Amino acid sequence: MQSILITGGTGLLGKYLTDALVIKGHTVSHLSRRPGKNPAIKTFLWDIDKGTIDPECIIGVDTIVHLAGEGIADKRWTTERKRQLIDSRTKSIALVYKLLQTTPHRVKSVVSASGTGYYSDRGDDLMTETSPPANDFLAECCILWEKAVDQGAELGLRVLKFRTGVVLTTGGGALPLLAMPVKLYMGSPMGNGKAWVPWIHWRDVVDMYMLGIENQNLSGVYNMVAPHPVTNKQLTQAIAKQLHKPLWAPHVPAFALKLFLGEMSLVVLGSTKTSSAKIEAAGFKFTYPTVDLALKEIYV
Repeated sequence: MQSILITGGTGLLGKYLTDALVIKGHTVSHLSRRPGKNPAIKTFLWDIDKGTIDPECIIGVDTIVHLAGEGIADKRWTTERKRQLIDSRTKSIALVYKLLQTTPHRVKSVVSASGTGYYSDRGDDLMTETSPPANDFLAECCILWEKAVDQGAELGLRVLKFRTGVVLTTGGGALPLLAMPVKLYMGSPMGNGKAWVPWIHWRDVVDMYMLGIENQNLSGVYNMVAPHPVTNKQLTQAIAKQLHKPLWAPHVPAFALKLFLGEMSLVVLGSTKTSSAKIEAAGFKFTYPTVDLALKEIYV
């Protein structure tokens, strides 16, 4: 069993992963901006903007899981918001690495989130881990994020990064936003509906992190997406089918989304068809390989 420190542990995926690790017998602690609410999980405090961190957070830790980061689609992308999105991902892990350089520790691995935004809007092309990044803000954020995490290799750490797609869960993220208009009989695809969505069920996300934490042979970058991507139209239809709701409303036009969301419209209009072949070759077995199976479990 390992001792695992999670940054961003109070976020949605952080909570899911924390619960799974504890059930399996691992010791889990969190790095957070404020005291934790779960008395069973020790929380250490840090302030990324001020560059402060509790030095005791790494004592006895074997693996650091880096999930910290402001929500990409939580607010409109102003210049200041873009800075926050990048800094929350890069300055945070840099603060941890600085502590590792100056404090005795036994940390061996860093397992970090990244995003399929690395590839961004690529039409119908299938993205693998060796595909080049795009040239927009989403890609820039992911590139800087991964570069910051990669600095751990200079400290002799095993570095593993998961480029995560759209995580399907009713607890937050994209699915409740997509499902709400469907429930109100107003559901419709976004833009032309042909954009590919690199989705994954939240339980498969947790299981993939578990594999990454426990398998010391995994390093480098892997796509964290289900093996059967769907288009925006197909996902909307699958949600409607599972909720037993009709789809009659016209497509939401791309120009309206761009007007309403600005540059952030890329999150919903971008097409990112992403391969899961590499992680499957590493031995990962998906519990929910198709979107119908995923939605059936979620809306059971």
